[in-house]
Amino acid sequence: MIIKEIPGPVIKYIVEKDYPDSNLINVLNSKLKTGEITRIINDDADVYTKEGKLLLKFRKNKLAKENIEMFYDNVIKFAENATNNRGSASGSKKKNVYNNPKIKTNIIGYFDTLSPAHKFLFKKNGFPLPKITVRETRFLTTHPDKYKKLIPLIKEIDKYYKQYVPAQYKKQRSKADQTPFKIENTSFTTVTTNVNFQTTVHRDKGDDIDGFGNLAVIEKGKYTGGETCFPQYGIGVDVKMGDVLYMDVHEPHGNLPIILENEDTKRLSLVCYLRKGIWKQTKGKTKKFKEQHNRRLRHGLTKKNKK
Repeated sequence: MIIKEIPGPVIKYIVEKDYPDSNLINVLNSKLKTGEITRIINDDADVYTKEGKLLLKFRKNKLAKENIEMFYDNVIKFAENATNNRGSASGSKKKNVYNNPKIKTNIIGYFDTLSPAHKFLFKKNGFPLPKITVRETRFLTTHPDKYKKLIPLIKEIDKYYKQYVPAQYKKQRSKADQTPFKIENTSFTTVTTNVNFQTTVHRDKGDDIDGFGNLAVIEKGKYTGGETCFPQYGIGVDVKMGDVLYMDVHEPHGNLPIILENEDTKRLSLVCYLRKGIWKQTKGKTKKFKEQHNRRLRHGLTKKNKK
């Protein structure tokens, strides 16, 4: 609930919770419904809690069109691969991930755990599991040239992160600079892409607790909905192409239903972040270590160990 609105070039909102944390059990891991959020922000805004904590900063029309188009053209085919390994985010309560609904969500850059398929291949090829489980994602290993063309947009998001949320940025960038497993010259190790995907209400896990989350959207075709919302505060933000949203992703959040006007419409959202597991495992390591580690992983995943 908004308790104060301060006008200006950037509107400042002061908000308080509509219900206590004890009621979150009824909200987390469920999907928001159209019309459920009372206030949707469409203009430049800063939002703080009544206790003075920054909840989000939103800025319109910041990202360069050429960087947006280059990112989209080089990632969209990969981003449309469907997976069933994000059960809670899709609202599924299935214990077996293979029974989850398939959604178009994918990871780019570096990750901090090995998948069951990776572990199987290490065992099959006669290699012990590595002590450090940080790895390149499939997109990075199979499409290195396309990956390089994603960097300009990611760097632009990083630039505005530093400009608009400097305190959180400084802490996150300090950690990113301690590991070579990152997206070059940024505070990020990883990017998640989602295509036409409504997440449930959740708190982000695995990212840097000291940093801030962010969201950018690329649109192809017409749709309604998809606003990013903080239901406990009764507010949402309508992020459109070219906009940037920086937010406290450790507060419960999710997006409204996405209603496509035709089957070819695509709403591609991207979230850049630093995975704390990557930082913890590789802080202080060198670029030489990264190269050697990546070679060992590739070898263990693809070749027999000849004794």
